[in-house]
Amino acid sequence: MFRHAARSLAPLIRHSVPRNLPVRCAICLSRTYATIPDGPAVTATNRAEATLKRFWKTVDIEKQDGGYVVTLDKRPLKTPSGKRLIVPPEKRLVAALIASEWENQKTLLKPHALPMTSLASRALDAFEDEATHAEVRAQLIKYFETDTICYHADSPEVLVKLQETHWKPILDWARSTFNVDVAVTDSFLVPSQPPQTLKKFEEVLSKFSPWELAAMERATYTSKSFLIALALVMRHLDVDQAAQAAHVEVNSQIERWGEVEDSHDVDYHDIRRQLGSASCLLADY
Repeated sequence: MFRHAARSLAPLIRHSVPRNLPVRCAICLSRTYATIPDGPAVTATNRAEATLKRFWKTVDIEKQDGGYVVTLDKRPLKTPSGKRLIVPPEKRLVAALIASEWENQKTLLKPHALPMTSLASRALDAFEDEATHAEVRAQLIKYFETDTICYHADSPEVLVKLQETHWKPILDWARSTFNVDVAVTDSFLVPSQPPQTLKKFEEVLSKFSPWELAAMERATYTSKSFLIALALVMRHLDVDQAAQAAHVEVNSQIERWGEVEDSHDVDYHDIRRQLGSASCLLADY
C-alpha cells in the first residue's frame, strides 16, 4: 500500500529540496541517515560518501515506537542530529514517500531528490524545540513584512491582471479569515503592516505543529510569500494555485516576451515540486 501511494505521488515532490540547502546537509542525506554498524559496512559507507553511490539493497517501512520508520537494509534512517526518523502513525503517506525517495536512488545519490526526508528531518530536529520554533516564527513574521504579494504594480496590463487573478483573492482571504488588515503598496516603499496583524499571525504560527511549521517555512521561502505559504498550509490553496501565485511576475514576462526554454519552465516546475513536498508533509493518512 505504501509503495503504491508513493509511486503515484512521488513525481509531485521529487527534486524539491531548496537550492540553498547547505552542502554539509546535502552530503549527510547520503550518508548519516542510516545507522551503520562497525566493521566492513563502514568502508562501504565511506565509499558512498566519497562517490555518492547507493550502498543499500533494500528499503522497507517498519512500525517502531508507535510510528513508522524507513529502513535501509533493516537499519533505520536517522536525522542529521542522530535521532531516529520516526514518522507519526497518522502520517503513513509521508513514510511511504520517504521510502520511495530512497528506493528511487538507483545508482548515484541525488540529495536534491530527497525532499520529504529533508522536511521530516527538519520537523523532528528543529521544531520540537520551543526556542527554535519561536525563532523561526519570528523570522517568518519578519518575512511577511516584505511579502511579495503586497507589492503591486500599475503596469504593464498583463501583470496587473495576473495580480488581480492570483494575489487579490489571497489577500481577501487573509483579511476575512483572520479579521486583520494587510497593507499593500504600488511603490518601492515597504508597506507598514499593523501591529495587530503581526500579532495575529504570530498567534496562528504558535499553534502550528512541528510538521506544519516545517511546511510553512519551506513554502514561504519557495514562494517568496508568507501569505501564499499560509494559504497552502491551511488548505485554502492547492499546490497548483500556490505555484501560479508564486509565479505571477515571471508569467507576466513570459506573456510579454515569450518563454525561455530550460529556464522559465524548469523554474516553475521546481517551485511546484517544492510546494508539493510541503503539501504532502501535511497529509494525515
